[in-house]
Amino acid sequence: MEFLVDNLAPIMFFNLIVFLLLGFPVTFTLSAIGVLYGLVAIELDMMQPALFQALPQRVFGIVENDTLLAVPFFTLMGLILERSGMAEDLLDTIGQLFGPLRGGLAIAVVLVGAMLAATTGVVSASVISMGLISLPIMLRYGYDRKLATGVIAASGTLSQIIPPSIVLIILADQLGRSIGDMYRGAMLPGLLLVVIYILYIVVMSYIKPKSAPALPPEARVYMEPDGSRGLTSLVVLTIVASAVAYFGSQHYFATHPNIPMDEHIVVLMLLWGMTAWLIALANKLLKLKMLSRIAERVVFVMVPPLFLIFLVLGTIFIGVATPTEGGAMGAVGAIIMAVSRGRLSWKLLRQAMESTTRLSCFVVFILVGSTVFSLSFRGINGDLWVEHLLIDMPGGEWGFLIIVSILTFLLAFFLDFFELAFIIVPLLGPIADKMGIDLIWFGVLLAVNMQTSFMHPPFGFALFFLRSVAPKEDYTDKVTGERVKRVATTDIYWGSVPFIIIQLLMVAAVLVFPGLVTHYKDGEVLLEDSQIQFGTESTYGSDSYGFGMDDAASSFQ
Repeated sequence: MEFLVDNLAPIMFFNLIVFLLLGFPVTFTLSAIGVLYGLVAIELDMMQPALFQALPQRVFGIVENDTLLAVPFFTLMGLILERSGMAEDLLDTIGQLFGPLRGGLAIAVVLVGAMLAATTGVVSASVISMGLISLPIMLRYGYDRKLATGVIAASGTLSQIIPPSIVLIILADQLGRSIGDMYRGAMLPGLLLVVIYILYIVVMSYIKPKSAPALPPEARVYMEPDGSRGLTSLVVLTIVASAVAYFGSQHYFATHPNIPMDEHIVVLMLLWGMTAWLIALANKLLKLKMLSRIAERVVFVMVPPLFLIFLVLGTIFIGVATPTEGGAMGAVGAIIMAVSRGRLSWKLLRQAMESTTRLSCFVVFILVGSTVFSLSFRGINGDLWVEHLLIDMPGGEWGFLIIVSILTFLLAFFLDFFELAFIIVPLLGPIADKMGIDLIWFGVLLAVNMQTSFMHPPFGFALFFLRSVAPKEDYTDKVTGERVKRVATTDIYWGSVPFIIIQLLMVAAVLVFPGLVTHYKDGEVLLEDSQIQFGTESTYGSDSYGFGMDDAASSFQ
């Protein structure tokens, strides 16, 4: 009995892990273990029965949490865009743009994955869309199966780290920090992952040219009558739009000094997109024939998603909207885009809303289960057990961060990101805060690490999503008429390994270079204690117009 009293917290935690590994539903496992060990603790006089009376209030607190409203909004936005064919249009356009380059189709998949991540935020939608659309094309033209499947799965997981990621919303809520700050902090690591993926593809295409061949001439659709690709007009359009965006933004930057870099980028992207769109629209309506087919296609396909990104992330970064309001505007924007393409139907809208409801309920119920578990776990001083266990690690703060990174990576083999976010983050967040670690940086570090949970063989969800749409049997290609070999499960697993290594390198980069995340603090006004003054003389505050009370009184005399 004495052993049980002294070790009830670790027994409770490891019992939870065992039941999760056995495949029991997460919500019911958390709730059942929380209630069971709570009753055991009450029987052992380790916890007061009155503590359970706090459960209804905590559950109502979850339901009343406005921050979590962003989850259904962003989910609905992503599902509508995915079902309205935006991914297909982007892959077709960017594939034609980069296809003639060696490895161009794989580069197009990465870029589309980044754009889908910034507009949908749903991993399953990105992986399944690109698996259905781009994988047959890559197999048709001789891409190595491991490289093709690895690129698709890894690009889909960008939805986890590039805002408006649902995972970042959950992490911000669990850590008690601003979603906007979490989005700002995660933006640069997410974009760096995109760059590293592209560099890896370029290197592989030159080391093994047959693994990523260029698109053959007969597969290039948007050609000019003279046989050229029409890239000159696209380059000129880009330069003109960039110049207009740069000079047009100077007044805004001059009147808004000390704004962070992400706001600079958002304003420049908005002005660039508006300029390019207006030029392309005038060219089409007035039949000026200044732009090539590929230039018009790029503008009309890529600029609307950029507007949607501004509507969501831009308004959040600039401070016009909260993340919840940004998600609501994004959902409305996605519906408008689907209507403008003539692809919105009641069936599509109903399917998207049903899927959104299921995912939102899934999140809320896991959060309720996590609340029950954490209440009992804290009641038996489990948080103190975890704190003493990790703070006493050799190496201090660095030792804590390295152990947490390794633990998260290993748990990601068996648990998905929701389970990790709701189980380990509430335990680790207070310890990191007590050690003086920036919680936004800590959250982004965990998010990059948990991104590998989608890629781990054999339980990675991105691998499962890709397996569900990859050809399981040899088939005859509809375009070439040739037989194409099936994609084996081992191809998908081995294809994920290089990208898992890249993601781990990004974890190390965030650890070593905190500025990749903490740039979100740029532009903040910091006050020293000596600058803070309290009214101790005749002025006891100010009225609503900014006058001191004495000044206000004298102004009416």
